[in-house]
Amino acid sequence: MSSPTGPANGLPVRMPRPRQTGRHRRPEPAVAPEGAPALVLAVPGAPSAASRGLAEEVISIGRSELPGLDARIGYLEGEDGEESEFPSLSGVLNAVAHERTARAEFARAAGLDVPAPTGPDAVVVPLLAGPDGDLLRRMRQALMDSSAAAELADVLGPHPLLAEGLHVRLSEAGLARADRARLFTVATAADGIILATTGGEEAVQAAGITGMLLAARLAVPVIAAALDQEGSVAAVAAELRGSGSVQLALAPYLIGPEAADGLLDTACKEADCSAAEVLGAYPALGKLAVAAYSAALGIQLGAAAQ
Repeated sequence: MSSPTGPANGLPVRMPRPRQTGRHRRPEPAVAPEGAPALVLAVPGAPSAASRGLAEEVISIGRSELPGLDARIGYLEGEDGEESEFPSLSGVLNAVAHERTARAEFARAAGLDVPAPTGPDAVVVPLLAGPDGDLLRRMRQALMDSSAAAELADVLGPHPLLAEGLHVRLSEAGLARADRARLFTVATAADGIILATTGGEEAVQAAGITGMLLAARLAVPVIAAALDQEGSVAAVAAELRGSGSVQLALAPYLIGPEAADGLLDTACKEADCSAAEVLGAYPALGKLAVAAYSAALGIQLGAAAQ
């Protein structure tokens, strides 16, 4: 027989913790405001099952960062039509605008006292680690070609989380130590890193910021190069070897879909070195996509989404 304070045998009873209050209380998770614009992830490159899976993973993480988020995927080289496997960016924006208008009309017809939609219909977040002038121009054109009132958010980098992702990819390939604090070495660890990106000189300069963060993590020199500029990778490889680096590695500062097939293989041959994998669906990308979305709207997400 048990008593109000526990069972008769005297064993302790696990009681629920009282809810924390005051300065030590955990912050409530951010939730997307009601009627907030959709987040449309703009995926560059030729659509494929791989790029769709990557984009879906980024979106899934984004929804976990901001519950209630209306998130969609639009392909820069996608097809028009609601039933398309890879819907175009402008087509997705048209659908978002149509749905928002239809919801407002339904509410008015039902006699609901709902304020008219304000602000943009959508915020387009480029699935890009850094600036690429050509791809961003095409994204802006897709916005103009649609019927939606949409804003184009910033690209995802530079950011310390991307430097972390590059470090992880290098360590997965056996080209860097996973943790600088541990006293062990990797026989294949590189002593010079080529940070390879696309998008020309502007992209190289932006990648250099993340490169400095990566260099601080690895304690080896890191220099950015442009995959889409002839001779850029070879020149950086020569510079690193000229400064004393012996074993080089190529770290793609790419999410994946934005790079043309064969670019990385050609770069590795030019530099005569091994390469890590692209960032791919690194978990931080979903977090950064939501951060770019919230920054475009001026939404404060709290520490968890910074």
